[in-house]
Amino acid sequence: MNLDSLIIEFDRALRAVVGSTPMQRAIPGQTQHDLDLSAEEKQHAAGLMRVNHVGEVCAQALYQSQKLYARTPELKEKLEHAAREEEDHLAWCAKRLEELDSRPSLLNPLWYAGAFVLGSAAGLAGDKVSLGFVAETEKQVEQHLDGHLKDLPEKDLRSRAIVDQMRLDEIEHGQMAKKEGGIDLPTPIQGAMQFMAKIMTRTAYKI
Repeated sequence: MNLDSLIIEFDRALRAVVGSTPMQRAIPGQTQHDLDLSAEEKQHAAGLMRVNHVGEVCAQALYQSQKLYARTPELKEKLEHAAREEEDHLAWCAKRLEELDSRPSLLNPLWYAGAFVLGSAAGLAGDKVSLGFVAETEKQVEQHLDGHLKDLPEKDLRSRAIVDQMRLDEIEHGQMAKKEGGIDLPTPIQGAMQFMAKIMTRTAYKI
């Protein structure tokens, strides 16, 4: 990777952590009227959207690190495309947190660093393992977003629209990874990923 590429990747990492990521697509649900939420509903919705924002910070780290070790230009481009869509998710969640009078997680640098290490390890293991890691991650994220669609206040139409579009994109990314040859990860690794995700979500909801 040349110097220009390194600068670009560092800039993307910095933007992901500080929450100034640009978006290519309009925010879903912006035509929806923001219905009155109680203080408790607003706080709960903000907690869930903060968790989603952290997930997108981690997604940036995972895709950027795995892209560094991809063996073919074609795979690099597919990972880059997915990362750009995840940038939209990141920007959408950040905007919704602002609308809910809340903020991103204070631990974003830690989340990014941890995810970058995991993504690098997967990338170093080879493309099939790396793609399998993408597929399993996206499957778990899809399940997580399904839960949020059930848990978000019914009146929070804007957050629900964002989460719904994120879910559709994550399904597409997972299908891409399987189609490109991603293998099924061993059950213990899947379990470890679920355990780490639980720690992240419970912490990010509050901090």
